[in-house]
Amino acid sequence: MNFICVKTMLVAAAAMVSLSSFSQDLIARQAPIDRKLKSVDSLALQRQIRAEQTAYPSFSLYPNWDNEYVHAYGRNTIIPENFTFDLRGFCMPTPSRRITSPFGPRWRRMHNGLDLKVEIGDTIRAAFDGKVRVVKYEGRGYGKYIVIRHPNGLETVYGHLSKQLVDPDQMVKAGEIIGLGGNTGHSTGSHLHFETRFLGIAINPALMFDFPNQDIVSDTYTFRRSGKYDRTGSSALASSDGNADKVIKYHKVRRGDTLARIAKMRGVSVSKLCQMNGLSKRSKLKPGQVLRCS
Repeated sequence: MNFICVKTMLVAAAAMVSLSSFSQDLIARQAPIDRKLKSVDSLALQRQIRAEQTAYPSFSLYPNWDNEYVHAYGRNTIIPENFTFDLRGFCMPTPSRRITSPFGPRWRRMHNGLDLKVEIGDTIRAAFDGKVRVVKYEGRGYGKYIVIRHPNGLETVYGHLSKQLVDPDQMVKAGEIIGLGGNTGHSTGSHLHFETRFLGIAINPALMFDFPNQDIVSDTYTFRRSGKYDRTGSSALASSDGNADKVIKYHKVRRGDTLARIAKMRGVSVSKLCQMNGLSKRSKLKPGQVLRCS
């Protein structure tokens, strides 16, 4: 009787070992399948994300896609504490170097963009790749205008056009012609009203675009929800009263620039320029380097 019990126990133990080995073998064989399924799921998710990003640039940042209004984002919009825009791949919307009205308070109200002198019929181009969100007319404001949302998180507004050459939901490339300069809407002379916005918040375009030199100020620009902005980690903006004329100014070093040349161009002494940037008078400058000038 004892022999039979012992035998039964041994058979059961062997079966359990066999079952355990079989289970482990199944698990081992299943693991590559699981990894493959996860890989397929991951690829499908990545394709879906790319499709959404293509259909709606900055899909993860913006709460909606609205073809009616420039200011389409309400108080419940989530504004990041800070966000860095990649400004590479830009194109100047116009070759005009003349700013006729800066960003800031004007006539007891806020002027949320820059006015650039253009003539009626002058070519206006998209500043970055993106998707056209709004193409409309506003008689008491922008006149004929266009709003484009870009993958870098910015939206750009082009106002007072004489003609719009794109349609809502159209994809455009940086430098693509989108309209013609004009004098429509609330305007006292032909010009381009150009705005840069983030989630509805107007940002001074001069902090990113150097129109007199037809270049960007730096490769990146950081928005801060506190109201202070910077480029490449440097503290920037503004007097407490928000006057755009008092923003801290920067210079992007170009080939052939020297401290003396930059100081003369920006109206500051070489010593002051060195002091603000932690340089000596013998420091070598590199193209693309950004210096604080005020």
